Amino acid sequence: MIDLSLRDRIYQVIFGTDTVAGQRFDIVLIYLILVSVLAVVLDSIAWIHSDYGYWLFGLEWGFTALFSLEYCLRIYSSPRPLRYIFSFYGLVDLLSIVPSYLALIFPGASYWLVIRLLRVLRIFRVFKLVRYLTEANLLLRSIYATRRKVLVFFLVVLILSIIFGSLMFLVEGPENGFTSIPRSIYWTIVTITTVGYGDITPQTVFGQIIATMAMLTGYSIIAIPTGIFTAEIAREMGSQSNNRQCNVCGRNGHHLDAEYCHQCGVSLPERIVKD
Repeated sequence: MIDLSLRDRIYQVIFGTDTVAGQRFDIVLIYLILVSVLAVVLDSIAWIHSDYGYWLFGLEWGFTALFSLEYCLRIYSSPRPLRYIFSFYGLVDLLSIVPSYLALIFPGASYWLVIRLLRVLRIFRVFKLVRYLTEANLLLRSIYATRRKVLVFFLVVLILSIIFGSLMFLVEGPENGFTSIPRSIYWTIVTITTVGYGDITPQTVFGQIIATMAMLTGYSIIAIPTGIFTAEIAREMGSQSNNRQCNVCGRNGHHLDAEYCHQCGVSLPERIVKD
């Protein structure tokens, strides 16, 4: 009986976001995650690693021990351990400690500890930010609905990049830095996306004309994906708004956050949200 009560208390603290102890535990956990990721990031800087690498190494293993203990306690206190282990948060919790142990065999694996940042997603449960998940679902549905249009756009940009890259390779040649068609395609993509690293530049008049055409093409098409997403998001928001019909006057098209009918002033029913 004592063992069961202990397990229940651990469960309330670790999984219970409705309790004060549970909220405090999750908030402290989030701070520990952020500090541990900061330690990994700082350790990648050469002079910090040389001066404080020993301390950062000890700090990292201290965090790994704490997170390993927490992971074991979650399995121990969970009513359905296997369900937790194979859940999204369970897999993230596991992946956040595995790199430390892998680093004993593969030294570079320790930098994968930045995956711990995914654990900060628990803040959605801690602060009850469920209303933001609705907007996130709307955005995800919009992205999914526009996937074919975006794919077509991507293919068009890729074809244009191949054409411009091939032309630049023929016009400029290896003597001007365009040593191959793939490297010329790289230059084209950098130019179309208006990044312009400047590591390769056309030297001939015809090459500069082609570069101008590529830049104008980039400015012409760069806003297309934004327009596609915007139109789909507007459609999704409009469809959700149309679901909100006043029970008295039957008026549709109310704003998502509206509480009262803009026609007769009666309280509106709860909005219908797609899963």
